[in-house]
Amino acid sequence: MEQATGNILLYYKYVDIESPGAIMKWQRSLCEELKLTGRIILAHEGINGTVGGSIESAQAYVKAMNEHPLFGGIDFKISPGSSEYFPRLRIVVKEEICALGVNPEKLTVADGGVHLTPEQTHELLSNQPDDLVILDTRNNYESDIGKFDDAIIPDIKNFRDFPQYVEDNLETYKDKPVLMYCTGGVRCERATAYLKQKGIAKEVYQIEGGIQRYGEKYPDGFFRGKNYVFDSRISVKVNDDVLGSCYICEKPNDDYYNCVNALCNRHFIGCKDCIVKYNNACSSQCLTLVEKKEVKERSPFVKLP
Repeated sequence: MEQATGNILLYYKYVDIESPGAIMKWQRSLCEELKLTGRIILAHEGINGTVGGSIESAQAYVKAMNEHPLFGGIDFKISPGSSEYFPRLRIVVKEEICALGVNPEKLTVADGGVHLTPEQTHELLSNQPDDLVILDTRNNYESDIGKFDDAIIPDIKNFRDFPQYVEDNLETYKDKPVLMYCTGGVRCERATAYLKQKGIAKEVYQIEGGIQRYGEKYPDGFFRGKNYVFDSRISVKVNDDVLGSCYICEKPNDDYYNCVNALCNRHFIGCKDCIVKYNNACSSQCLTLVEKKEVKERSPFVKLP
C-alpha cells in the first residue's frame, strides 16, 4: 500500500431522500469527476459513505455536499488516506444505510439515544455510575482489536444480529443507564433507538461521532487499542495497547489479514512470524491446499473483510 497522499472521508446523514436513485446518479458523477473511490450507500432514510482521494478532491466533495439542500451540516470525519485505499467506487441504493434488518419506517433515528459529545462521554466514564452499562454495537472481529474499558462485547458477526442480541439480554439493561458506541456513529443512531423502544433502560446514550471522534479528542482515554475501519487500512491506531492475539499462535497482535486461500477467505489476526510461516494462510490446512493448487490463491494485499 502506498503512503497516504490525500484524505479519507467517513460520514453519514439520516435525512428523508425522496429519490435515492437520482441522488445515486449525482453522486457517481461527482465522485468520478473528482476521482474519488469508496463506498456510498443510499436509502430513503439517508446516506452513509466512505470515500478517498486527493486532499483537493476531498475538500471539493465536502463543499458540494454542503451546498446540496439535503446534505448540509454533515460531520465529515477526515483521516489521512487516498483513493488507493479503495479498490473501486461503489454506490448502491438499499433499504437501510446500515443493515440492522429493521424496517426504517418503524424504527427511526428520532427514537434514538441521547447524543454525548466526546467531552461529555469522557466525563461520564471518568465519574462512572456503578450501574452504567457500556455496550459495543459492532461486530466481534472489530472489538477484538479495540474497545472501551469494561464494555460488553456481543458475540455477533453482523450488525443485523444486534437486535436479537438485545432481545436475549434485556435484563442486563433493566433500570440502568446504557452507553452505546460504534465506529463513527451511524450504527448507534438506530441501535439506540431499538433499545429505547423496549422501554427497559433508565437512559440510553450514544457517542457523537463514535470511536473516531472520541479517540481524536482522548487518544489515551477509555478506548484502548485500534478502531476497525471498512477499507484496506483495516484499522486506525488510537493508542499503543494491543488487545488482540494471533489466531494461530495466540501471541499478542492486532494485524488483520484475509486467508490467501480464496475459498476460505477467513478474516484473521496474524503475527508476522505466522504470516511468513504459513505464507498468508490462516492455517496449515489452507496453506497445503494453496501449495497443491487445489484452491484459487487470493492476493494477500487485499485485506477487506
